[in-house]
Amino acid sequence: MIIDFRSDTVTKPTPPMLEAMIKAKVGDDVFGEDPSINELETLAANMFGMESALFCPSGTMTNQIAIKCHTQPGDEVICDESAHVYQYEGGGIAFNSGASVKLLHGDRGRITAEQVKEAINPDDPHRAHTSLVCLENTSNRGGGSCYDFSEIKKIKSVCAENKLPLHLDGARLWNAMVAKNEIPKQYGETFDSISICLSKSLGCPVGSLLLGKKDLIKKARRVRKVFGGGMRQAGFLAAAGIYALQNNIERLNEDHAHAKQIAETIALKDFVKFILPVETNIIIFELKNSISAPALVAKLKEHGILGYAIAPDRVRLVVHLDITLEMTTKTIEIFSSL
Repeated sequence: MIIDFRSDTVTKPTPPMLEAMIKAKVGDDVFGEDPSINELETLAANMFGMESALFCPSGTMTNQIAIKCHTQPGDEVICDESAHVYQYEGGGIAFNSGASVKLLHGDRGRITAEQVKEAINPDDPHRAHTSLVCLENTSNRGGGSCYDFSEIKKIKSVCAENKLPLHLDGARLWNAMVAKNEIPKQYGETFDSISICLSKSLGCPVGSLLLGKKDLIKKARRVRKVFGGGMRQAGFLAAAGIYALQNNIERLNEDHAHAKQIAETIALKDFVKFILPVETNIIIFELKNSISAPALVAKLKEHGILGYAIAPDRVRLVVHLDITLEMTTKTIEIFSSL
């Protein structure tokens, strides 16, 4: 038995999801004629109380489209130093938008309103024009950490005072909302644009959505075309998203519970220096000098467990839809024996 904790992107569609995909009604989405995509976009926008949505192949694309829509070449984007938009999107902020980035040192990927306020450049021709603030919830490199919504509201106030749009990389926003007992409309009322992934926590094979006002999404649709993201009969993928939004959100509590159970065992090992607090489905732990992260990942693989070395001394495990209670128990047994 292989137990794959490398990412929640490795999930396979469940039989009911596959059935929904097979039965999907499709058309040409570039012409706006795919009924399943139209249904998914409307469903997601309504969940968040936002005007419109755009279906894209990936969260990287939805984030990069949003940044392109909110900025001009030469502008500056504020985000945490560990943010996915900066660390894992191929330098896309510079390549796609011609913008620079001001990196903030947050707490496990979470920045504060005070930090944002201090990071905004003055109106000075010598300085880049600050034009966008990006948050990530949950934070990937922060170990699935969640923002307190009160801090998000404070950040929004700073943005409003300075006429700055606020974008959310919500790749794992579903996990945050379940963990913090929040609702989508809280986020829709606060952010100018939101990227949500369907292919991570919710178990879809492909797809993310960008949410925002109608004029933003109209512009985003044009940018998506330029980026090569215009798909045709993609309703087969959208059907998986519809199924996921209707069936796979509440069950995230199971993933969080399994992650915490595994983390409790890992924290007891003498080769572990520390483990980041586990709030959702991500476990990140740092090792002592006695063993490197790649070496431990290789050792785990010998036992049928796949993990990911995110740094020379840090390992990440991500719990997801395909990790069963049996797999969780087996993982705990293996770590206990190491």
